[in-house]
Amino acid sequence: MRSVFSYQAIALLLVLTGTLAAQTTTNDNRRSAPNQPIAPINPGPTTPAGTPPTPDSPGVAVDTHKYVIGAEDVLGILVWRENDISRVVVVRPDGKISLPMIGEVQAAGLTPEQLGNNLVQAFTKYINNPEVLVSVQQVNSKKYYIDGEVGRPGEYRLITPTTVLEALSEAGGFRDFANTKKIRILRGNKTLKFNYKDVSHGKNMDENIYVENGDHIIVP
Repeated sequence: MRSVFSYQAIALLLVLTGTLAAQTTTNDNRRSAPNQPIAPINPGPTTPAGTPPTPDSPGVAVDTHKYVIGAEDVLGILVWRENDISRVVVVRPDGKISLPMIGEVQAAGLTPEQLGNNLVQAFTKYINNPEVLVSVQQVNSKKYYIDGEVGRPGEYRLITPTTVLEALSEAGGFRDFANTKKIRILRGNKTLKFNYKDVSHGKNMDENIYVENGDHIIVP
């Protein structure tokens, strides 16, 4: 009986020793394994999806026939079959961009379509039958602000034509004590009134004007 018991004890001891050794090896491997690589932070402009824009990215949904480019806007300049020239550029405070071969070009004050036509004319001196596509990757020149008793006060980009009612819907709703009847829109030296309760019920629709660059919408 003693010999059988001893054999069983020895076998159990070997099993426990092997298990501990395996756990130690696993932990050592985990400690010695290299960390996962961390992607570098790109300080440049990004698209709304958070990925760095490229010249052939679709950009934001602006009307290329009507949207007027401004300073700090991010543009994608795609020159067909000319990868060395195609690039993403930021409109400088003076309203110009710089491109290879043609140098400085006025961008602010033009629509993407108009800028594209001007670039075609400029590149014609160096490229046979150039095809140029201009897209707006980020709108930074046109903004409005919503302050006061809303869920998400702050700065908003004015990308497409937006009414006051649409702008307020982007702000995450009203807080509990918001006075929605006495909303004000500060536009330069003017103060415009907006009664959310009336407009949302189809009344006084003339108050539901389009937001302009620099407007401050205040919800008391």
